[in-house]
Amino acid sequence: MRHLITTLALVATTLPLSAQRAEKELADPAPFRAEAWQNVKDISLAWGSTDERYSRSEPPSLAPVKRMTVHGWRGERLSVQAVLTLPTAVKRATLSVSDLVSGKKRIAAGNVRLYFVCYTMSDKDTGRKDSILVADRLSPDESMALEAQTVRPVWLDIRIPQDAAAGTYTAMLTADCDGRRLSLPFTVEVADRTLPSPASWKFHLDLWQNPYAVARYYDAPLWSKQHFDLMRPIMKQYAEAGGKVITCSIIQHPWNSQTEDPFESMITKMKTIDGQWRYDYTVFDRWVEFMMDCGVTKQIDCYTLVPWHYRFDYFDLATNSVRYVDCKPGEKQYEEFIMPFLKDFAAHLKQKGWFQRTCIAMDERPMDQMQATYNIVKRADPDYRIAGAFNYFPEFTANVHDASVAYQYDLIDEKTLAERRTKNDPITFYTCCGPAWPNTFTFSPPAESAYLGWHAAAAGYDGYLRWAFNSWVKAPCQDSRFRTWPSGDCFFVYPGGSSIRMERLVQGIQDYEKIHILMSELKGKKLELLKQTVLKFRPNNYEPKDDAAQMIRQAEAVIRSLE
Repeated sequence: MRHLITTLALVATTLPLSAQRAEKELADPAPFRAEAWQNVKDISLAWGSTDERYSRSEPPSLAPVKRMTVHGWRGERLSVQAVLTLPTAVKRATLSVSDLVSGKKRIAAGNVRLYFVCYTMSDKDTGRKDSILVADRLSPDESMALEAQTVRPVWLDIRIPQDAAAGTYTAMLTADCDGRRLSLPFTVEVADRTLPSPASWKFHLDLWQNPYAVARYYDAPLWSKQHFDLMRPIMKQYAEAGGKVITCSIIQHPWNSQTEDPFESMITKMKTIDGQWRYDYTVFDRWVEFMMDCGVTKQIDCYTLVPWHYRFDYFDLATNSVRYVDCKPGEKQYEEFIMPFLKDFAAHLKQKGWFQRTCIAMDERPMDQMQATYNIVKRADPDYRIAGAFNYFPEFTANVHDASVAYQYDLIDEKTLAERRTKNDPITFYTCCGPAWPNTFTFSPPAESAYLGWHAAAAGYDGYLRWAFNSWVKAPCQDSRFRTWPSGDCFFVYPGGSSIRMERLVQGIQDYEKIHILMSELKGKKLELLKQTVLKFRPNNYEPKDDAAQMIRQAEAVIRSLE
């Protein structure tokens, strides 16, 4: 019987898979101004700013910086951006970096990851009326052909080893363009401070993963070895950013197919001929074990007993067909369907040793539906934990283990925050298709991603939630726009690479960690200076005029002065 149920689970969740596409960058919809290139005579490589998304069609105006200097703790990831300006075509451009050297001390070049910054089509803003080509995708390609009269940014992801000696290290970035070598020196100041490894970060990062998007994009059989091999580097990016939560779909299409690749149920529910319920957890177990092996181990969130469509499927052996139950929390039919499953699921989780880290998760549903579901979950097993994202903060969430509130919601009062800390119940905030700013769309200023970590620290939140880590659109490397949401709303990372948004989000998370470390150590005027610096990020009425980039640069300078 178990083998039969497993087979049905794999068949029922098979997706129509399209062939992988070669995603060539689209033409720039902005008018091409040839006159802007008239005075650009030669290929150049210059330092830029990680706060900028450089146009592909317009030569940039860059301040002459002979040597870029960045500062970080042991264990920290640092980002630097350079810009190749190309009046003539290059058949083959390759990137390399030297070892980082400080006297006899050395950090191997392998600790610096090099990316070409690639362009994807994007909405111009949340109004979604115009389209622009934006620099966002970070491609780890070893080489790239570059067109004439274009700009190609280069991104450096510098990872300081946790055992590195403090000191000032120098290195060289080199771009080889058809045999012509262009080089830029840079300096990394390593402080006598150590950042914990991402698995030990306090920041509660919850970015929802979508394994179905990976299967579709790469034309890989769902849950095959090929599928898991393709997912591994993607999900490790999440773990390396301090990802804490595994996203599991325990019913079919919990969000009513709102993404290009709907979430299928990882648990097969079956009614036998004699009317007994049987459940197969094979896919669920493989997914959870895989994500834990990738380094995401703290929490398992199971979505959702309150789906948008209020429809639940199961396989009926008596009719040899998939049947559906249409019901809502609070109704008798709902309890008859959900209660046996919840009891069996609890037993299975306890047998696996996962019960204490699992949450039954709910997302932006009406309060009466949330409450009715909460009641039945607690009747099934009073020790079940609940997680939820709320665009309100009702009283019953005092009993929700992991609660996330919309950024636009009023800030949570200190008394409530203190009570949750006492119970070790995390509270985070989230952004999605709103607000317009700060946010992490492909058209958002890069600094807004880093701003989120500072806001979490200032408002007393434990971290950040976003509904989509990799719910890719049809051709994300080419076009990040989607039929429903602003571009980039559906994903942080691309097939085969990261993004400017993702790297800047990590920067804000690392700043959050530094803030908490220093808060526990500093006293007197130094502590007060840090508190006042952080509190500038507390209001949730951020406006573009506030200039997130400048705010963060000034705040990070304060942190450096307090190390």
